[in-house]
Amino acid sequence: MPADSLHINTKGVERNTFDAIVIGSGISGGWAAKELCEKGLKTLVLERGRDVKHIKDYPTTSMNPWELAHRGQLTTTLAKENPIANRCYAFDEATQHFFVKDKEHPYIQEKPFDWIRGYQVGGKSLIWARQTQRWSRFEFENPARDGYAAWPIGYKDLAPWYSHVEKFVGISGNKDGLETLPDGEFLEPWQMNCPEKHIQQAIHTNYKDRNVIQGRCAHLTSPQQVHLDQGRGKCQARNICYRGCPFGGYFSSNSSTLPWAEKTGNLTLRPFSVVHSIIYDEQKEKATGVRVIDTNTGLATEYFAKIIFVNAACLNTNLILLNSVSNRFQNGLGNDSGLLGKYIAFHDYRANIGATLEGFADKTEYGRRPTAAMIPNFRNVYKHEMDFYGGYMMHYTASPISWQRGFSMDGVGASYKNNLTEPGADWSIYMMIQAETIPQEKNHVRLSKDQKDQWGMPLLITAVDYAENDNKKMKDFWEQGSAMLEKAGCKNINPYDNGRVPGNDIHEMGGVRMGKDAKTSLLNGNSQMHLCKNVFVTDGAGMVSTGNQNPSLTYMALTARAANFAVSELKKQNL
Repeated sequence: MPADSLHINTKGVERNTFDAIVIGSGISGGWAAKELCEKGLKTLVLERGRDVKHIKDYPTTSMNPWELAHRGQLTTTLAKENPIANRCYAFDEATQHFFVKDKEHPYIQEKPFDWIRGYQVGGKSLIWARQTQRWSRFEFENPARDGYAAWPIGYKDLAPWYSHVEKFVGISGNKDGLETLPDGEFLEPWQMNCPEKHIQQAIHTNYKDRNVIQGRCAHLTSPQQVHLDQGRGKCQARNICYRGCPFGGYFSSNSSTLPWAEKTGNLTLRPFSVVHSIIYDEQKEKATGVRVIDTNTGLATEYFAKIIFVNAACLNTNLILLNSVSNRFQNGLGNDSGLLGKYIAFHDYRANIGATLEGFADKTEYGRRPTAAMIPNFRNVYKHEMDFYGGYMMHYTASPISWQRGFSMDGVGASYKNNLTEPGADWSIYMMIQAETIPQEKNHVRLSKDQKDQWGMPLLITAVDYAENDNKKMKDFWEQGSAMLEKAGCKNINPYDNGRVPGNDIHEMGGVRMGKDAKTSLLNGNSQMHLCKNVFVTDGAGMVSTGNQNPSLTYMALTARAANFAVSELKKQNL
C-alpha cells in the first residue's frame, strides 16, 4: 500500500522516537521488553490486539462450571464459526476470548494449516501449554551432521541464557543428568502417579537407551524471592490455566516480564497496533522505525528507534518482514537470498497410542498436575541410524478409568459423587508423539497479491505440509511405544493417527532462519539480520530447525541473549 494512502499521522518525530521498539508482547516479546528496559532503554512495545491486565482481565478465572452459561462447552454456532480455533485443545467457553476468531482474521490455506493465534497483550503466553525443556547439543549439531540444516550457534552459547531465563520464569523439574535433555535451574518437581512409575520402571528395565522423566514445566511449585518480587505465587494445580492464572502460578508475559519492564519506567505499551512494515533508510543502511495501523481508527503512525525486535510470533513476523519493501529490498526486508518465508517447519503430533493397565485398583489420583511423564529422544542421537531424519519425544499419562464412568453411571447427588471417587479396576494410558519435522524450502508462507485484510495488510498464504519422513517417524513411534507399553503389562494397545494438520501443534518455526551466510539465511548467530543490523528476530521465525523439545524456553533464551548483545552494540555505537 502506498504510504500516502495510509493517512500518515506522525505527530512529530521526537514524540514518537524511542531507543527500542518491540513488535509483539507474547513470550519472546515480553522478554525483549524486560531485558531492554532493565538496561535503561526507552522501549515501545507494539501489540496488535487489546490490552489484558494481569488478574483484572481474566473474567472466567474463578468461575465454577455451573456459573458458565454452557458449563464450559462451546455453542454450536461458536464452534461452527471457528473451525480452526475449535481444533485447539485450549479453546472452550471459558477461554475463547483469548483466541483469534477465524472470521475476523482470515488467511489463505494453500494446503491445510491450522493457524492458532492470540491477539492481545501477552499473546499466546496466556494460553500456552507451559512445557519447557532445554535443547541439548544434539539439536544444534545433528542437523548439520545429517545435512538438512546448519545452526550458527551451539548449546554452550545458549546454556547461560537458559539459566538466566529459568531462574526468572520458574521451572519445575528433576535433575535427571541426561546428555539428551540437559538439566536446568529447577524448582520442586511434580510427581508421577503409581501406574506412570510402573511404566517408567518397565521401560528402564527393558531399554538401556531410553529414559522416562517427570516433565518440566513453567509452574511455580516452590516460589523463590525473584518470583515473589514479581507478585506471583504458588501454582494451585487447578488445571484451568488457559483462563489466565490470578496466582501467577504459571509464567506469562502479563504476570511476569511486562510488569517487570513497566516497573523500570522505561516501557511504553501500545495495544491495538498492527505493524504494517519496517521502515528502511537506504542512506543509513538500517531500519529507522515501523509503520503502525491503529486497529480502531485505521490511522497510520510511524514510530522510530535505534533497534527493532520483531517478536510477532513466527508467521506474523514473516508477514511483516515480507511486507517491509523498499527500493533496496523489493522482496522483503533483508531478503536478497529470496529465502524469507521459506523453510517453515513445525512439530508433528499426529501419532497417539491408547491402552489400559490393570493392577492398581487400590490407587487413585489426587490433584491436577500440569505436566506428564516424558521420554526424551532416543533416535538418531549419536549417529544417523534410522531410515528417517530427526527424532521424536514421547509423553504419556495414566488416569483412573473410574473418572470416565460418570458419563455412563446411574445416580444423582452425594451417592453419585462418592461412587465416582471409588477406585476402578483399570487405568487409561495415553501416549503421544512430539516429533521434529525437517525444514524444506517448499514449505513456505507468502503474501497474497490481491487479497487484503480490513487494515490493508496482504493476507498470508500458507503452503506447509507433512513429508514421507514424518510418516516413517510416526510408524516407528507406534512400534516402539506399543512395545514399551506391552512390556509394562498394558492391554488393549491401540495406535492411531489423530488426523492433525500442520499448525495445530502451535509450534510453527522458520522463515527467517539463522545462519552464517547471508546467501543461505536471514539472521546471524546473534539473531541479527545480516543485511539490516539493527533489526533482530527472536521468536520462532528465527529457528533453523525444530528439535524435539517444546520451543518456548529456547525462544526466551535467544531473546535475552540477543537483547543483551544489542545493548552492548548500541554502547559501542555499532548500531
